[in-house]
Amino acid sequence: MRIMLVTDAWDPQVNGVVRTMKRVITECEAMGHEWEIVAPGDGFKTIPMPTYPEIKLALNAKKQIEERFLEFEPDAVHIATEGPLGWAARAICLKHSMPFTSSYHTRFPEYVSARFWFVPIWAGYMFVREFHRYSGKVMVATPSMRDELAARGFRNVAPWSRGVDTELFHPSRREEDGGPFAGLARPIWLNVGRVAVEKNLAAMLDLDLPGTMVVVGDGPQVEQLKKQYPAAKFLGPKTGGDLADCFANADVFVFPSLTDTFGLVILEAMAAGTPVAAFVAPGPRDIIPGSDAGAIGDDLKVACEAALALSRETTRAYAELFSWRACAEQFIGNLDPLPVPERRRFWRRFKRLRLRRRRPPEAVQGPTPPDDPVPAPQPETRGR
Repeated sequence: MRIMLVTDAWDPQVNGVVRTMKRVITECEAMGHEWEIVAPGDGFKTIPMPTYPEIKLALNAKKQIEERFLEFEPDAVHIATEGPLGWAARAICLKHSMPFTSSYHTRFPEYVSARFWFVPIWAGYMFVREFHRYSGKVMVATPSMRDELAARGFRNVAPWSRGVDTELFHPSRREEDGGPFAGLARPIWLNVGRVAVEKNLAAMLDLDLPGTMVVVGDGPQVEQLKKQYPAAKFLGPKTGGDLADCFANADVFVFPSLTDTFGLVILEAMAAGTPVAAFVAPGPRDIIPGSDAGAIGDDLKVACEAALALSRETTRAYAELFSWRACAEQFIGNLDPLPVPERRRFWRRFKRLRLRRRRPPEAVQGPTPPDDPVPAPQPETRGR
C-alpha cells in the first residue's frame, strides 16, 4: 500500500513515538509498502511548544498537506499525533471523505494537566475524543489503555503492540567496570526519556536507595532537577550504541511515569537484561506482571528492591518475545484503506479535479473568439 503518515513528532525529537514509527516504517518498507511522511521539519512555519521549546508546532499547514495528499494518492492515511499537523490532516480527510486511522501514544489529558494545572483532565478528554471521533481505528499499545479509552467513550479502539531491537539492546554490552557508569556507586538506578514534569522523575529521585540515580535524556526540567538532586547523575541524551550501553550496564531500570501508554524503554531495558521497576499504570501493568522481568506496585521503592533481585537472563528471555515485524504487521492490519475498486474511482475523480485546477482559465472556458469585425452600416429598413 501507499501510506501517508502525518505526525507532529519526528526528527530531531527523540521519543517513543518517533522511534516506534521509524522502526515500523522500516519493517513495512521491507514488506513492500510505500510511505509519504508529513512532519514539522518539512518547511512549515513553526513555533516552539509552550513550556517545551524543543518541540516545534507547525502552523498553516493544511494547504501544503492537501497538495501532498493529492499528489501522493495514498491508499491509507495514518495520523499519529493530536497536534496542529494532525488536526490539519484530519480536516483534509473529512473534506475528501478519505478514511484514516489514528494512534494514542500519550495520555494527553494527564500530560497537559501536569504542565498546565488550570486545564482539567475532563477537558483534555473532550479534546482528544473529538480528535479521534472519526478515526476508523484508534490504535493503542495495551489492553488496559484500550479499556480505559472505551470507558471514556472512545470508539473503534484497536490493539497495536510494540517491538524491540534485540540485537542493539543486548546483555553482551554489560562491562565489568560498569561502562558508562564506571566509578559510580552501585547499584545503578536508571531512567531514560524526556526530562519533563509529566515523566514524574521526582518520584524516582526522591527514593532512599543505595547506589546512584542516573537520568539519560533531555528536556525542560533538566536544570531544575540538577539543582534539586545534586547527587543524581544527568548524562544528557544518548542514542544507538551509547544508549544500549546505558541500558545494559544499569542494575534496575526505573519507570515512574504515569502518562505513557506503553513505554518503549521498558522493553529496551529488558532486552539488555535489566529488570524494570514501575508504578501500577498503563504500560507497566500490561507488560510486567507475570514476566519475572520486573516489578510494579504503588510503592516504587519496594518495586525497585524487588526488581534488583530478579534474573537478568530471565529478563532478556522475556524481551525476546516482542518482535518489530509482528508490530508492523499489526499496524498494517489496523489500517483503514479504501477498497480497491472504490480507491480507483476516488483518485480518478481527484485527477480530473487537479487537471481543472492546473489548467489556465482559458483552457477551461475555451479560447476567447477574436473580436468580430465592425459590420458595415446597413441601410435603414422601414416597415412595409
